[in-house]
Amino acid sequence: MTQVRVGVFGLLGSGNLGNDGSLEAVLGHLRRTRPEAVVDALCGGPEVVTARYGIPATRLHWYRGEYRTASRAGAIAGKGLGKLVDAVRTAAWVRRHDVVIVPGMGVLEATLPLRPWGFPYALFLLCASGRVLGTKVALVGVGAAPIGSRPTRALVRWSARLAAHRSYRDTLSRDAMRAMGVDTTRDAVHPDLAFALPAPPAGEGRRPGLVCVGVMDFHGGDDDRARAGEIHRRYLDGTTRFVRTLVEEGRPVRLLTGDACDARVVEAILDAVDSPLVTAAEATSLTDLMRETAAADTVVATRYHNLVCALRAGTPTLALSYAAKSEALMARMGLEAYCHPAREVDADRLLEQFRELEKRSAELRRTLAERGRDTTGELDRRLAALTTTLFPATDPTHTVRETP
Repeated sequence: MTQVRVGVFGLLGSGNLGNDGSLEAVLGHLRRTRPEAVVDALCGGPEVVTARYGIPATRLHWYRGEYRTASRAGAIAGKGLGKLVDAVRTAAWVRRHDVVIVPGMGVLEATLPLRPWGFPYALFLLCASGRVLGTKVALVGVGAAPIGSRPTRALVRWSARLAAHRSYRDTLSRDAMRAMGVDTTRDAVHPDLAFALPAPPAGEGRRPGLVCVGVMDFHGGDDDRARAGEIHRRYLDGTTRFVRTLVEEGRPVRLLTGDACDARVVEAILDAVDSPLVTAAEATSLTDLMRETAAADTVVATRYHNLVCALRAGTPTLALSYAAKSEALMARMGLEAYCHPAREVDADRLLEQFRELEKRSAELRRTLAERGRDTTGELDRRLAALTTTLFPATDPTHTVRETP
């Protein structure tokens, strides 16, 4: 069997559970279908990736302060030099691989604050290196969205054009790239990679009355910088009022996060509500989040992958939506009526939607079970086809049949 060298690339091991869950799904698929593959990573948190997933990993950026604000001359010079060094480092790393996979993540969007010279530049270096050096770069199940910033939009557009393979987690993402001038004729759409992770048995550890509330350190998107503080206050105030009302009704509430930065929102809500009925989960993976959401009667969540986990677990869910991707996911799973804008949280209206959701709980659990089976089946077929595309069989004892 011919050995293949596979790289995985992204802001992995950096505290975002959704990103790491996408990596976990891809690694699981590779280990089942190409067990001979030698895999390593170029990523944001190499120590975490190596410890958690057992693969060698290299730091994504040469300059360690890449994502800190540079105000001093030394820091500015370090960032500038880092851009040049990273171009060489990225090309050298890409050269060692047959295929590089960017697993899921919203790498072609700016729904959260983003600077063009940060990750968009890193992604451009990856895709350009792959094109020049003849290494396949595959953007697998990624998210995309319209981008207002011209430099960011240009880097994202060229990254997509230079990639050897593109697939998206929803049709909105493919449409966004088409609108940016990318030929998407051959690009596939399939469910988010996290649906490939095993779900806990329905109702495992169920605690009657429990509500999971997934929070986010939310300040709006890339185009909302001027009113980021206002958006955050409104989000935090509305979410806190919602939690306080549930507690006053005697409901236990479990706070969930999806990124390390969300801990400050958890602390703010715990301080404001100050009740033993409110507790905080310490999830370190999407699998942990699925277990938490499986134990709940109902979930109200903001982060995209909090939603994915709750829906994968089959728990009725209400989305505090900050981007069209959340609404597309909810529609796919039959819960399009249960979206609430994260930028303008109205606690009273949120409670109304929550109560409507709970009234239909039994019906929605059946819907989620059915949609979940369809979704995971579709993703399995798409990943099998991807294996054939990226790793054509070179040994007669190893064949992968593409599922129509």
